[in-house]
Amino acid sequence: MKPRITRLCIYPKDIQLVTGRSERYSREMLSKIKKALNKKEHQMVSVEEFCTYIGLPYERVKEMIRD
Repeated sequence: MKPRITRLCIYPKDIQLVTGRSERYSREMLSKIKKALNKKEHQMVSVEEFCTYIGLPYERVKEMIRD
């Protein structure tokens, strides 16, 4: 059996799945997280950074966004 590869970065579609909100809300949330973490526009937000920002347990979020 192949080992499962888990992604490091989170996308708006993942945020939609976790929060149940719209794609627009998810994109705005990613922008807010990047601003709060002083990231540049081209830099990605990791799943761990998202979980810390939103206050959700990493393991639960990781289960929800499996590819």
